[in-house]
Amino acid sequence: MSYHHFTISERGRIEGLHQAGYSARKIAIAMGRHHSSISRELKRTSASTYMAESSQHDYEARRERSRSVGKITDSLVEIIEEKLSKTWSPEQIVNTVLTGKLSFKTIYTWIYRGWLKHVQLNQLRQKGKRRKPVETRGRIVVGRTIADRPAEVETRETFGHWELDTVVSSRGKSKGCLATFVERKSRLYTAIKIPNRSASSMEAAITQVFSTLPSAAFKTATTDRGKEFACNEILEEKLGLPLYFADPYCSWQRGSNENANGLLREFYPKKTDLALIDQDELIKNLFLLNSRPRKCLGWKSPI
Repeated sequence: MSYHHFTISERGRIEGLHQAGYSARKIAIAMGRHHSSISRELKRTSASTYMAESSQHDYEARRERSRSVGKITDSLVEIIEEKLSKTWSPEQIVNTVLTGKLSFKTIYTWIYRGWLKHVQLNQLRQKGKRRKPVETRGRIVVGRTIADRPAEVETRETFGHWELDTVVSSRGKSKGCLATFVERKSRLYTAIKIPNRSASSMEAAITQVFSTLPSAAFKTATTDRGKEFACNEILEEKLGLPLYFADPYCSWQRGSNENANGLLREFYPKKTDLALIDQDELIKNLFLLNSRPRKCLGWKSPI
């Protein structure tokens, strides 16, 4: 059977089109998918409105439950836990008492998944510090990469190339957040209040900035791989605006935006509920930021 599962990017498109009032058949035509696949995807959600992020989490949970636990047995667990308690490393265990039975990476996987009930990360040599962070927001897996970006963007000699991101409220505080934009050459910075970090909200914010600026003042956008940028294909089709995705865990590839977000946090610390901030106050603070002289601009301001 030839098929592939929906990606977070495709779920973002489904969310946007569904909220725009498209039927399952119209969404299927726009995405080049079978209408039955779209219909089943919409019916799986337990919420009243289809949301790409929660649907992706549900999908990942189903996939996790469908996987076999593999080689784990009570006797292997007992051996591994006993040796780890004696400060052995997983690699030492595998190459001595478990020769040919397991990979040491498998032991690490069992530890991280909590399958070794009597083992804590602090029993490992590196205390689990070398483990890559687990991404919970969902990731864009389809799109233009930063390697595809035109060379003129890197040189910062041409106006119109922007870096995009979101600034969020404190966890559990509110869904309200800010869509932030910084122009790479001038470091001109702006932010727009959006109700949540969904693809449809980000699409509306980008469209607003794009339509407000003069013609050709918004040529490209560079973003991280957050699920809020799952609207990339819609934006390119509707506005002709290409989005380029930075590599995972490489925030320095969007350094101007990360730095500007940090400056904005001086006005709105991390415990702030961004849904409640005053619009006039936000505009005033943005003007203050854009009026500051910058060393990288020869002590001129972005304005």
